[in-house]
Amino acid sequence: MNRASRTPRRLAPRTLRGRLSLVALTTAALLMTILTVLFNTVMDRRLRHQADDELRSRAAAVAATVDTTGRRARVLEAVNDRLLDTNVWIYAGTRLLERPPSAEAGSPPARAAGRLASRGGDACATVLDLGRRPVRLCSRTVPGRRAAATVVTALDLTPYRGSADTLLVGSLLLDVVMLGCTYVLTRLSVGRALRPVRTMTDRAARWSAVGSDQRFGTEDHPAELARLGASLDALLDRIRTVLRHERQLTAELSHELRTPLTRIVMELDWWRARPRTDAETNTAQETIAEAARSMRTICDTLLDDARENALAPATAPGTTDVVPVLDRLLRRLDTPGRVRTALEARTPALEAGVAPAHLERILSPLLTNAARYARSRVTVSARHVPGAVLIDVVDDGPGVPETFGGELFQPGRRADPGDGHDGAGLGLPLARRLARAVGGEVSHDPAHGPGARFTVSLPAG
Repeated sequence: MNRASRTPRRLAPRTLRGRLSLVALTTAALLMTILTVLFNTVMDRRLRHQADDELRSRAAAVAATVDTTGRRARVLEAVNDRLLDTNVWIYAGTRLLERPPSAEAGSPPARAAGRLASRGGDACATVLDLGRRPVRLCSRTVPGRRAAATVVTALDLTPYRGSADTLLVGSLLLDVVMLGCTYVLTRLSVGRALRPVRTMTDRAARWSAVGSDQRFGTEDHPAELARLGASLDALLDRIRTVLRHERQLTAELSHELRTPLTRIVMELDWWRARPRTDAETNTAQETIAEAARSMRTICDTLLDDARENALAPATAPGTTDVVPVLDRLLRRLDTPGRVRTALEARTPALEAGVAPAHLERILSPLLTNAARYARSRVTVSARHVPGAVLIDVVDDGPGVPETFGGELFQPGRRADPGDGHDGAGLGLPLARRLARAVGGEVSHDPAHGPGARFTVSLPAG
């Protein structure tokens, strides 16, 4: 059963062009078969009617030579008597008065003529003679007062059948030519019609590989191609979004993993610089382990956020006590010796509706930037407002240039790339994106001075 179902699929053309051509050829063959049958049926009936009309005309001419006015029917002599007597039988009732000179008494046409005469009335019949040729016979009654006669005329249908056969062969040849032309023209037309589709497919493949901004649009296209173009444009937009998210995730991972990886390298270099005591070795190992755990947390947080954004915007589950997280981040913060950090919390317990790892990833870029650009002090404060927790990160550095305020949260943008500080311009965009993913926000206060002030707003836990 499976093999039988697979056989038609293997025989079917694999291309849309071939399938449409096959459908057109099948439809045309079915239509031409119906038309051919109808045409030849009509022509056969038409030729038969022509033969019957000729037989009736001859029977009327012969009937004019039959006299039925007397007590007995008799045949009158006519000028063209030999021509009229050809294939003509004349009966007086069932008695044969005259028959064709060349007709044999027991031949099929003679027997058929006798049957028509005995039946009476006007009728026609077709028989095969001894040579298997079709013969058409028609009878005509000649009424009279005392006597009646019947004239039966015969006609060889071979020329008519020959014409019908010729028409049939001609129509079949014409059908074959028309089917061939239909198949060729259909393939050419379908190929020409599908050429824009192939072009659009090739362009879509090239554009999707590089995340191009080019699109097909819906103008100056037929309705079907306009719908296809709109679908391909939507697909290209999704592919471009995926590529952008992929590049963004790669850049963010590189940016966030740089700090703990640097700590690991520095600890190893410091430990290998000279012999260390067991206490110093344990301290170095704990630092390296803490940095490794931080790297794992960073990877988990960013990957979870990427998966959630790919499916649907979602809020990270869980609640976190903000003050311990801030205290831990400040203690781990690598600050220059001239910079001092301070934590100000108006209440000892501030619950934010965000997971601890998520909160760390939001605050880490802000604290790192503040420690990097501060002249002498970084102050972090947290407070509770109705429905939210606000965290302010303030430094006394040069601040954000006024002309750069509109590009502050754009990925890869820095106010002064040559300021001597390491950075890729990804920390602040990452912090804002993660905060917005949980229903929060990261904003900059352009009116604050001197220095910079960033505020993190998170939903209350």
